[in-house]
Amino acid sequence: MSDYLPEEVVLEILHRLPVKSLIRFRCVSKSWNSLITSSAFINSHLTRSLSLPSNSSKLIVRHRLDNSYVNYFKLIDDNNDSFDQIQNIELPRRNRRIKSFMLIGSVNGLFSLYDRERYILWNPSIRKFITLPKPCSFIVFCRHAFGFDPRTNDYKVVRIAFPSRISMSEEAKPPLIEVYSLNEGCWRITSASFPPGIKVTDWCRPAAFLNGAVHFAAEYENKPGGPCGPLVLSFNLLDEAFHVISLPNVTFKWTNNVHTSVIGGLLSLLFYYGRHADNKCCAIWVMKEYGVVDSWTKQFTVDLNRGGEIIRVLGLQKNGYILVEALLSGPSCCELSSYDPKSEQVKNLGICGSLYDFHVDNYMENLGLLDKPNETVSERRVSRKRKCSATKFPG
Repeated sequence: MSDYLPEEVVLEILHRLPVKSLIRFRCVSKSWNSLITSSAFINSHLTRSLSLPSNSSKLIVRHRLDNSYVNYFKLIDDNNDSFDQIQNIELPRRNRRIKSFMLIGSVNGLFSLYDRERYILWNPSIRKFITLPKPCSFIVFCRHAFGFDPRTNDYKVVRIAFPSRISMSEEAKPPLIEVYSLNEGCWRITSASFPPGIKVTDWCRPAAFLNGAVHFAAEYENKPGGPCGPLVLSFNLLDEAFHVISLPNVTFKWTNNVHTSVIGGLLSLLFYYGRHADNKCCAIWVMKEYGVVDSWTKQFTVDLNRGGEIIRVLGLQKNGYILVEALLSGPSCCELSSYDPKSEQVKNLGICGSLYDFHVDNYMENLGLLDKPNETVSERRVSRKRKCSATKFPG
């Protein structure tokens, strides 16, 4: 084809092709393989894919079965009222002993996974993953996040490493903020200062990614005369700095179960109330205009007693229904379900799993990682800003 068409026309055609076709077409010639695996083509193909509304019709579901500690991923079509067509996706495994990963987050079809030995970036659409080098500090008590900086086309893993205290009387040291940049191929310790007087509260859920920043549910520490209540702590992936996003000037009922999420393309906070009461509910607040405190709006209140018992809110379907995790007959067995906020009816969708182990996110095909070697990233590469070595906390 390249013998009869100008190069710019061939490039335009390739940009419009799905990922699976591009993977096959790498075999056409050395020049096509070089083009398709180049960073420039991967970035431009992603930019075009993000502009297509068809890419918002896929959802990916993670779940576990029977407390087996084995993760399963399924790809489903959100255009239908029922998930009739379900595609299983094989999880990357290089160690037979490890069958389960902690999900740090997913962006543009790429996933960041973690186990006790390693961090992984995984692209299921091209069946490829890379293992990251070990981070700078060796601290077990960490909060992770994963996001994408669209201005530099760079995927980043964020690691907030909290030092342990020998005794409660010892003054707490500030956490180290480490960032792995896929473009740079290494971890580095940033100069970002974790805001004093604030503590992260949502340790068990992936941080929400939106507008080039990752978002954590947090609250002010209980200090006399100081501010109190929940808030959103964001970490911008371009300037690599923390920012506090306040909540509206309303009184929130006390709850120790708050999560960040992205619902309908908007930054959202999920407030869970009455875990052991008869009037359990989840209040969903969304930020209509990003960064504007006055735009926070209470969008839905989900009755957690519906459909037997709803455990968690997972996301929003294109038809306006809310995806939830609902209990089945057993005490630890749940099913992915759809909740209609108008009729308050719950419909089971046929995907079962263990309690609190569901995760649902938008999915799109992406060529990301195609230009990377399918093996452990070299640990010898270090950042020019600050070398990662046997890191010690300040003080």
